[in-house]
Amino acid sequence: MKKILIIGAGKSSVYLIEYLLKEGLQQNWQITVVDANQANAEVRVLGYNNASALKFDVSDTAELNRLVEEHDIVVSMLPAHMHGDVAKACVSFGRHMVTASYVSDVMKSLDIEAKSKGIILLNECGLDPGIDHASAMKIIDELHAKGAKINSFKSYCGGLVAPESNTNPWGYKFSWNPRNVVLAGQNTAVFLEHGQIKHIPEDRIFAQIETIAIDGLGQFDGYANRDSLSYIPQYEVQGLKTMLRGTLRQSGFCKAWQAIRKLGLTDDRFTINNAKQFTYTTLALSFLNSKQDLKQAWKKLMGEDWDLEVETKLAYLGFFSDEPIVLEKGTPAQLLQNLLERKWQLMPEDKDMIVMQHIFEFELEGQSYRLFSSLEQQGQDQTYTAMAKTVGLPAAIATKLILMGQIKHNGLMIPTTKQLYKPLLTELESFGIAFNEKQILI
Repeated sequence: MKKILIIGAGKSSVYLIEYLLKEGLQQNWQITVVDANQANAEVRVLGYNNASALKFDVSDTAELNRLVEEHDIVVSMLPAHMHGDVAKACVSFGRHMVTASYVSDVMKSLDIEAKSKGIILLNECGLDPGIDHASAMKIIDELHAKGAKINSFKSYCGGLVAPESNTNPWGYKFSWNPRNVVLAGQNTAVFLEHGQIKHIPEDRIFAQIETIAIDGLGQFDGYANRDSLSYIPQYEVQGLKTMLRGTLRQSGFCKAWQAIRKLGLTDDRFTINNAKQFTYTTLALSFLNSKQDLKQAWKKLMGEDWDLEVETKLAYLGFFSDEPIVLEKGTPAQLLQNLLERKWQLMPEDKDMIVMQHIFEFELEGQSYRLFSSLEQQGQDQTYTAMAKTVGLPAAIATKLILMGQIKHNGLMIPTTKQLYKPLLTELESFGIAFNEKQILI
């Protein structure tokens, strides 16, 4: 009997756990779900006799080692910075590991030992990264098989809110980790454009954006993500002239978010004690060297980048109405997150929306083409979100494939190999997660 350990039972885990529980009944698998909050784990396994739920502290090394040793594969749904210790334990005991997070330096350092022990450390097998890799590689392999020369590849993805649930001027509600949203864009973005390497420093990430139009959905803000260049060899597209991976937000979001970033409210490097002495208005004013009221001082700071739309979005958050701070202390980013969790809360009947688009430009038989491959997915409600579905199902399906011996690979990997992406995309289609393609002459 195979045993699966799932660490983390938060928002993104609902589909993953449900999938593996149902598969486990058919395959005679035993599932253990652990979480810092035992109630989270217990509700996920309710009604299944092939599962157990435990309270777990990832910093308890002895307990981590015990759990990893007792299972055949570990699925980590922890925050990205916590995967390292789990991965070390998996390699130590020769256990497979699956995550949806980006490959870290710790993961890279474990590759050789993982290969020697014949185990898989599968990373970036969620939505973005994850489904984006698999779907892009499918098209890339198909184009290469036809003899096409790929010149440009851009890929954008966003976790948004469905039109019928879009009830605030930001066009955004949380469907995943709020901290990750607040701290997005903290690293310089590097990408390739028309054969030249380009950099966007973190203070301009939300200012240097591209407008992305998607059929049937409208226009979106697209901003560059992290290091796009590192994926050129992984995608086997060394001849590219343009390579960019980015994130989507509703049109107008980035301009207003840049106002918050420029003020300093996403800073996570220092703590404000006695935070309750501030309102969000006086907190914002404390970042400005001005005797003017907040609106006028902020407008002066932003210059031409200030407009009525930006002002409306900031007003919605309560910056101009003495919105109280309820935390005793916190970094500016933590205080901002607490505010946004109240203002951007996904309500019980709300539906979120995932939007992804790949844009390829290639040459074939003397003609130049542009190919659009687009994915839209809407959630059911506050629990069964499109985010949880598209993050959790790829990791769950990959876990099954590994346990059934269908992935012939050792060491570190992401879902860019055909033996993984082909069955992964095929099964995702059975859950309604499928791309629409459109090709035009250019």
